[in-house]
Amino acid sequence: MEKKHIYLFCSAGMSTSLLVSKMRAQAEKYEVPVIIEAFPETLAGEKGQNADVVLLGPQIAYMLPEIGDAANLLI
Repeated sequence: MEKKHIYLFCSAGMSTSLLVSKMRAQAEKYEVPVIIEAFPETLAGEKGQNADVVLLGPQIAYMLPEIGDAANLLI
């Protein structure tokens, strides 16, 4: 089975890094085929195009329409 890509975007990175660690641990525990990574919001347009799932931190939620357009996301 092909691995799905889950990308998280935020402005600071501290809480997102913790969330990524916990998500990876659960994915490994339940053998879910995913790649989970975190990036700064400045890379959302570029990296978001390669993601199956995009999650935004609450501090950048207002950027959803802009990021969706830049990354050609289905919102």
